[in-house]
Amino acid sequence: MTDAGKKVKQARKLSGLTQRELAKESGVSVSTIRKLEQGERSGARMETLHALAKPLRLNTMDLVEKPKEEGAREETRELWAATRAELVRPPAPETDDPATASGVADVLAASVPLYREHHFAELAAVLPLLLRDADTLGDDGRGVRVRVLQLAAGVLTHTRQFDVAELVVRRALADARDRMEASASVNTLAWLLLRQGRLNEALTLATQWADNVEPRVSRATAAELSAWGLLLLRASGAAARNNQTGVAADMLKLARSAATAIGREVRPEHENVRTFGPTTVRMLTVEDALVKDQPDKALRLAEHVPLYSVRPSVSVRSRHGLDVANAYARLGRFTESFGKLSEIQAGSPEWFPNQTPARDTLQTIIDGRRTLTPEMRHMADKLQLAL
Repeated sequence: MTDAGKKVKQARKLSGLTQRELAKESGVSVSTIRKLEQGERSGARMETLHALAKPLRLNTMDLVEKPKEEGAREETRELWAATRAELVRPPAPETDDPATASGVADVLAASVPLYREHHFAELAAVLPLLLRDADTLGDDGRGVRVRVLQLAAGVLTHTRQFDVAELVVRRALADARDRMEASASVNTLAWLLLRQGRLNEALTLATQWADNVEPRVSRATAAELSAWGLLLLRASGAAARNNQTGVAADMLKLARSAATAIGREVRPEHENVRTFGPTTVRMLTVEDALVKDQPDKALRLAEHVPLYSVRPSVSVRSRHGLDVANAYARLGRFTESFGKLSEIQAGSPEWFPNQTPARDTLQTIIDGRRTLTPEMRHMADKLQLAL
């Protein structure tokens, strides 16, 4: 029996529930619970543990055995091998022809759109040299160097190369010049922890930093409100996944107040990609409804996401699209769910294969349909799902 199975069995017995009663309360099948408790399954998805934790009155992390997500695929690691090598090599020796802060900033400005639009192969060709040049900058180029490190940490997290991503984002955090700059790295670190299932760590980090950067709303700039609001959203997401619904609701309420104070979607200067405002907050409420297993509510909320001239990044919009696809799948609307998945895959083909929610949603479709279309089989192959 795995540790997760032991924890589920122990908590179920302490609560006085039978396997069938736990299945009814959680929505997880009796078969899944039985196999988990008997050790016939090596583990369970975070979504399953979250569902089981609710009726057992536990935090999700109380049932987690080893909180981490699977790492990058081999082809992904090959694509980013030069970037990883650059990030872990010893400091470069001084040169007679060092890079300039303005020159590195220009290359960074040209590279950020590649990240925003998920052109990862092009970015992988540029990033190693950009990192090497940034490493030669003196104190006058410190802010540029931090932004380059943040860019690297973001793309490595997107592609599930978590070990190096954490090393880099902590380096960026240590080199930050002020709280605004540091908050961008903290947000990335909290996101990385969430992707690995390290919910307690993510919640603690995001909450502490949200307290640290909390502004006086009546006098705050849009950048200050954005930094605070983004950390609150990260804390809310971690708390919701850990079945700390009261904490999640409080954090979301504060984030909504920050977005209302700004009144529009903005992209703060200290962030490479992230935006904050009413659109970002509404998208989080859709995700929150799914975590609470309310797919019908999630779809209703998704119909009323406000649009502004500044739009959230492709990553945020695509992730929101995965939430919509997931909601359709949970309601048995498999055709609509697969259509949404196909739309996201077409729009972000280099990003899509690295997304666990895409795999989970397609697995729900596969489990719920009697037959699969050729297109579904092709997507399953791209996501490395066994049929």
